[in-house]
Amino acid sequence: MPLRKIASLIFLVLLPGSRAWADGLSLAPQSWPVGSAELRLAADAGGALSGPHQPGLDGAQVSGDLRLKPELRRDYDSGLSLGLAGTFTAADPLSRGRYDGDAIERLAAEARTGLGKVEIGLTDGAGYDLAVTGPKVDAGVSLEDPRTSFFRDPGTGRAVNTLFALRTAVGASSNYAKLVYTSPSLFGAQLALSFTPSEGKQLPFLNAGPQVPGRQADFWEAALKYETDVGPVSLSAYGAFAEGRAEHKLPGQEGVSDLGAGLRADYPVNDAITVSLGGSFRQSNAYAFDVNQAWQAATTRAAHVSAAVTDGDWIAGLEYGSGAAGAVAGLPRLGLNGAQVSLGYRVSSSIDVSGGWQRQSYARSNGAFFNGLPQLKMDAIYLHLNLHTSEQ
Repeated sequence: MPLRKIASLIFLVLLPGSRAWADGLSLAPQSWPVGSAELRLAADAGGALSGPHQPGLDGAQVSGDLRLKPELRRDYDSGLSLGLAGTFTAADPLSRGRYDGDAIERLAAEARTGLGKVEIGLTDGAGYDLAVTGPKVDAGVSLEDPRTSFFRDPGTGRAVNTLFALRTAVGASSNYAKLVYTSPSLFGAQLALSFTPSEGKQLPFLNAGPQVPGRQADFWEAALKYETDVGPVSLSAYGAFAEGRAEHKLPGQEGVSDLGAGLRADYPVNDAITVSLGGSFRQSNAYAFDVNQAWQAATTRAAHVSAAVTDGDWIAGLEYGSGAAGAVAGLPRLGLNGAQVSLGYRVSSSIDVSGGWQRQSYARSNGAFFNGLPQLKMDAIYLHLNLHTSEQ
């Protein structure tokens, strides 16, 4: 399908009158009593139609993912709440996200009290839980930490960004099994701490993870988030770090060290229009943020800035990001730059649609990408549909 036809489709879908059938349509999470507890099932699905222009691939392609989110919870009169929550996912190779296609992205037991929340199991670490980044029209296809990419390696069939993705939230411990504590918000400040004993994806301490040199263990993470109002402007900021210990090290390898920060400001122009600005930064000694490639001589940095304007159910935004992974141990220096322009519309509380244009370019100090060159430039226009149970 030519790019101009996809652009026409995006325009037609975003016309308000063409979606009148969906006005007011919403799907609430389903729930059932289980003894004294409640079983709740939420879900979301995303589908993207894109027209990439890149070496080795031209024309339209489709991609998507489905996530089921069951939760079993019991609330007590004392204020204690106990739960078991999971996220089970099916996705195509372009929509594998930051967990690289795990069928079980999350499965953790929770205990909530007035003193905070404690989790044990497969879940995100402290640095990712409280992360603050710039505004995004559609987080699923954002330039920063996307769920779905539009660019495919023709040789492997996998997303190009698997070699180096723009992810500015501290996330060294991924969804490895861990213990996490998140405090309640007090005077606008919130603290999170986590400990991850290994790269295992069972209960903590039951599996050491992959048998590779430089495997990480004993991740400690901490994050602090602060929210306040300065006149009419709402500000949020966060800082986080993670430290690990390397096992079976090769010469020059060490424990992972990861740190990041983010800031966002939202200004309500009037009752309908809000302007948002923000940015985030991350630095790590893990080459291209691969924790099994943490080297003494390596430094990987990534930065992302964005702006958005929201007007009722409409949102428009701009994004820019860049990153660099320093050369080390026979691995080339990698550079990444990207930009995105997007427009989104909330059709209902369960349906969102976005469309836009994204550009990414990579460069390496030696060797070649699949196009036979040390530079790789790609761009795409896209239409992305989100279907999800409504918030309650």
